[in-house]
This record gives sequence, C-alpha cells and structure tokens, in this order.
Amino acid sequence: VQLVESGGALVQPGGSLRLSCAASGFTFKDYHMTWFRQAPGKERELVAAIGNFGISTRHVDSVKGRFTISRDNVKKSVYLQMNNLKPEDTAVYYCGAVTRWSDIASPKSYEYWGLGTQVTVSS
Repeated sequence: VQLVESGGALVQPGGSLRLSCAASGFTFKDYHMTWFRQAPGKERELVAAIGNFGISTRHVDSVKGRFTISRDNVKKSVYLQMNNLKPEDTAVYYCGAVTRWSDIASPKSYEYWGLGTQVTVSS
C-alpha cells in the first residue's frame, strides 16, 4: 500500500498550490480520502475530506472558500487545490484513506497514510 503526496512548496501569501496524492495497493474507490496537516508542535488536523464516489465533501472552516478537495478514481488520485494561502497554512500535508465517513476526523482510525509534503507560506 502506498500513498504518495506531491506538490508542496514555498509560496508567498496569497499564492496557490495544488497538492496531489497517488494511491496504489488497495481498492481506491472503496475508501474515503482526506487531507490532513500538521504544523510543528501541533496535532495533526483534518483539512478536507471526499467520499469514495466524490459526491460528499467536507472542508474545515479555516479553509472553506480557499481550498477544494477532488479525486479521480480512474487515476487513483486525490487532489487539494489551495488558493489564497496564508502563513497559518504552513504545515506538512498528508493524505489518508479511511473506510467509514464517521471516522474521517480521527487520525487513529486511518489504515493508510502518506509520508507528507511540506507547504510553507512566507514572504
């Protein structure tokens, strides 16, 4: 099983990034997919989630209107479009796969995690 994130970078405030996560080794369409982030000294927190068929989505309040999660079940990938980035968005971003929608916000419920990609928002 592999989840491989990419797309992280150093970007100025107000800039945009698109993160990607490529999945392999499991039945991608059976899993809800999420993006979490973890800043130094802080707990891992949910950023956005998308249902296994891409119909249901959830974005936490701090990113609503700026970030958009999407997925492509043919390519077995999940994406996070991040616009109007702020310094407080600086963190390592991880994608995760979980089978129950009720568990999306609980990191302990996850079977699979990627290694993360660093996003730094700074002038």
